[in-house]
Amino acid sequence: MKLILKLSCLFAMMASLLLLVSCDKNSTPDEPPAPEANEAPPAVESPAPAEAGGEKADPSPAPAPQDKPAENADAGSTAPGGGDWKQWGRDGTNNMMSPATSIPSDFTAGEMGEGGKVEGAKHARWVVQMGSQAYGTATVADGRVFIGTNNEEPRLPGVKGDHGVVMAFDEKSGEFLWQFSIPKLGAGKVSDWEFLGVCSSIALDGKYGYVITNRGEVICLDLYGMSDGNDGPFQDEGKYMKGGLEKMDEVSEPAEVGEKDADIVWGYDIRSQLGVFPHNITSSSVTIAGDYVYASTSNGVDWSHINIPNTLSPCLVALNKETGELAAEEASGISERIMHCNWSSPAFAPDLAGKPTVVFGAGDGWTYGYHATEFDKEEDGGETFHLLKELWKVDCCPKEYRFDESGEPIKYATYPGPSEIISSPVIYNGKVYSCIGQDPEHGEGVGAVTCIDPSKGTGEEAVVWQFKEVGRTISTPSIVDGLLYIADYSGKLFCLDAETGEKYWEHDTLSHIWGSTLVVDGKVFLGNEDGEMIILKAGKEKEEIATVEYPAPIYSTPVVANGTLYVMTQTHLYAYEGKQ
Repeated sequence: MKLILKLSCLFAMMASLLLLVSCDKNSTPDEPPAPEANEAPPAVESPAPAEAGGEKADPSPAPAPQDKPAENADAGSTAPGGGDWKQWGRDGTNNMMSPATSIPSDFTAGEMGEGGKVEGAKHARWVVQMGSQAYGTATVADGRVFIGTNNEEPRLPGVKGDHGVVMAFDEKSGEFLWQFSIPKLGAGKVSDWEFLGVCSSIALDGKYGYVITNRGEVICLDLYGMSDGNDGPFQDEGKYMKGGLEKMDEVSEPAEVGEKDADIVWGYDIRSQLGVFPHNITSSSVTIAGDYVYASTSNGVDWSHINIPNTLSPCLVALNKETGELAAEEASGISERIMHCNWSSPAFAPDLAGKPTVVFGAGDGWTYGYHATEFDKEEDGGETFHLLKELWKVDCCPKEYRFDESGEPIKYATYPGPSEIISSPVIYNGKVYSCIGQDPEHGEGVGAVTCIDPSKGTGEEAVVWQFKEVGRTISTPSIVDGLLYIADYSGKLFCLDAETGEKYWEHDTLSHIWGSTLVVDGKVFLGNEDGEMIILKAGKEKEEIATVEYPAPIYSTPVVANGTLYVMTQTHLYAYEGKQ
């Protein structure tokens, strides 16, 4: 096993240097968005867990600071304005909703003037220009707002050309605080598509944040940047800015690190450590489950869209959040069945069918439940491997999408064909909701929303209902008051009964949709590719409230934190104040 994994890892890295993209794309990309310690962690030197096949780190977590709140304790749910928005999906359930009230629906985009400056946006506390592309969501905590973008509107003179970028702003004023600058892989459209930037939403936990970079790394950052000094244990930020984790040893002249640069705490390079081959871009966000950070690896096919460079690499990993060491990896064989890539962001519930569970929507069209804190062990050649403990799994791609009437496989990326899961699974009232879809480049096609009850077992016996009127989607559903809202790529928004799957209504926005719904204050907010923010009344009866037009497409999802609505277009972040 050791030799096979090392050879697979070597093959994957060699392949990334040889591949050529099969088709050209214009400046509007077609990759999905990602679409949340007081004491410094133990000293480690840019943690380098053993290579695949080598000795794995002991998954036992380091002691966590005692004064941190319990994980996923929704303290903000009763705070004015709904509290912070700390991660993709607000919390581990991935449910895009907020209990905030007094959120306006009569806001405007204002007028964009010279240099991209926006003026006259009604209800806007502030508007800031980002790069030229943005796909995740803003996250907000401790008076700071974080976004992922590219470097097409440079803020730091020393950071030139194409980079992935995480920016931090002051929550009240919009003042730029610092940025994390990530060099490109140099693999082009194969594994790090030009100008896509960072598709991940940074997950915030106390003084630290966790982000998946465009290079296939999981990085822990000090949320105060360099303003409180380089706390370590990582001390090579200058080398990182030139070569990323993989090539720091080759950097002879580190970049100059200033007070507006990021403070890296630790980093784990999924690509070089596990032989993962991200297809086009690493695109997902982490979830935090107790002492572990769970991350999708984005492992996928190569330029041919047929060959899988590494069928032995995991599609989901757990890292010790204090040290960055590998704690466990998926061993369900997902990589052997990948259709395209693994871009879904995992969910977490401390009690799902009686167990702490991480839920993962995979690149094979199945949804998996893994024990969040207990791992299996496998001995091989005197070495111990820690594997995620599979609790249940459900095929969310209907059989009639996989095989035609004669039993022959239906070709992938055709309208009637099978799809993987890019949307994030949502946990609500003890059930899991998963939606299938594909890279928007593949166009529209058949889709499905599947409701899963893990308490009923695994496989078909766990399926409560399946709704097939929806088309392919990369959007994550929102569920409030027993109603599920889900948009599909074709532009339609559906309202379903979360218990039965009954459809109450649908609404056509007449534009492709990449982002997800946000339900807050009795309203459903949804952005589309035409740069429109559609606002409807939440409930069993469809009622249109407003359509707000923006000068740039909206591929991200709006969020609400502390009474402020954040709308992120491809180029700007708008912070709208709630009604007083």
